[in-house]
Amino acid sequence: MENKRTIGSEKERLAREYLEKQGYQILECNFYSSYGEIDIIAKDGRWLVFLEVKYRKSLSAGYPAEAVNRQKRQKLYQTAQYYLYKNRLPESTPCRFDVVAILGDKLEHIKDGFGGL
Repeated sequence: MENKRTIGSEKERLAREYLEKQGYQILECNFYSSYGEIDIIAKDGRWLVFLEVKYRKSLSAGYPAEAVNRQKRQKLYQTAQYYLYKNRLPESTPCRFDVVAILGDKLEHIKDGFGGL
């Protein structure tokens, strides 16, 4: 039986492949700060996109995107702000937060899944 980390890594790889096929330029994966982690950071045209990948085998634990609750969003915002600071990017950089929700074998990309910085 695969462990959660192995499954998570595999689903993040699937998400990256999907995003690259959509024309996204992957900048960084698993960006860590003291606030938390961002699964994927990518460019989509002029947008800097912070992506959270959520996987559920079935609906027994709810929809994957529902796991990106208020507390998780706050950690993502703080980590994204740190990313901008660390990379000396202006606060005016157009940013977006997307969710890649994977339920079983079905991948759904939710653009601007919960607002911006």
